[in-house]
Amino acid sequence: MPYCSASRALEGLVVLDLTHARAGPVCVRQLGDWGANVIRIERPGDPADFAGRHEADFQNKHRNKRGMAINLRSDEGRSVLYRLAERADVIVENFRPDVKNRLGFGYETLKAKNPRLIYASISAFGQDGPYKDRPGVDQVVQGMSGIMSVTGEPGRGPMRVGIPISDIVTGLYAATGILTALVERQRSNLGQWVQASLIESQTFMMDLQAAAYLVDGRVPKQAGNEHPSGPPTNAYKTKDGYVNVAPLPSMWPRFCKALGKEEWITHPDFATREIRRARRKEVAAAVAALIAEMDSATLMAKLEAAEVPCGPIYTVEEAYNDPQAKHMKLTQTVVAIDGHEMTLPRQPFTLSRTPSKLAVRTPEFGEHTDEILGEFGYSADEIRELRERGAVE
Repeated sequence: MPYCSASRALEGLVVLDLTHARAGPVCVRQLGDWGANVIRIERPGDPADFAGRHEADFQNKHRNKRGMAINLRSDEGRSVLYRLAERADVIVENFRPDVKNRLGFGYETLKAKNPRLIYASISAFGQDGPYKDRPGVDQVVQGMSGIMSVTGEPGRGPMRVGIPISDIVTGLYAATGILTALVERQRSNLGQWVQASLIESQTFMMDLQAAAYLVDGRVPKQAGNEHPSGPPTNAYKTKDGYVNVAPLPSMWPRFCKALGKEEWITHPDFATREIRRARRKEVAAAVAALIAEMDSATLMAKLEAAEVPCGPIYTVEEAYNDPQAKHMKLTQTVVAIDGHEMTLPRQPFTLSRTPSKLAVRTPEFGEHTDEILGEFGYSADEIRELRERGAVE
């Protein structure tokens, strides 16, 4: 099927995108950016998204896709979806379980039409259980997963992470699940149902704090900018700003030497990792008092010379203008609908033989409906009739 491929890595893979909001589009973007033939299916009358179609967020989420509009509430519209699904490799949706089943495109229905189909469902709370029909968004799940209870400074109340982290990681985990199922399909020649949810993903992302509770029975608390188990890792105020300092336990001796405090290496209050953990407030206070007398550049020069991890705390603008960021070319451009070059983040990993690029902008509503239907065998007369019946736009 002709389409503008962003990469050869997933070339030939046909993906039907029935998603909205963020987690679903993030998932499908991973496939489109690596060359899958993504067909974004929108429904007439639906609002574009939380963001308007031509706003930066929407354009970033739906690049490297083509778009069509199908009325999935009509019999004719569903028949179009069924025909596409018969030849698709993957379908991704994030409808509530009752909605997709009621409208007639649940997993069992489409599996019967294409046993090789990888059907991926993304939800807030899963496909079954007491919360399956409860609406959920990133901030709600941040609260329910425990992440807000460990984010922010002690005594200041719960704090959300500054990005929609549960949406993003759920999209990435769902994409991982799809790719895993595709690899398995090479052996079995069968598709399967991939399920991912915001609550599962965000709870899993708790990682070291989750292990602290599950293994040791400790309930982690807020630690502000301190590392919960690795003092003196923290964000420290200098004379002219803030610097993140993050020595591993094995680096303690050279960290002390770099700051001119060799006596701390064997000091009974600081000598071992266990002591520093038990006296984390005293350690942080001592380090903070020392660093407060230094400017950021001097501090980082000393620590870099000692090969101790450290770094500035940037705004988003500063992050993209850092020399290493510029060297790594963390952005790419795509031609927007009005003809200007739009800069967007590139994929965060690279492949040596099959790189990813921003091949096409986000489609307009129903922009490629006729083109896609033609590729799936519809004649011009059939397409015209579908339009007249309101099945497609």
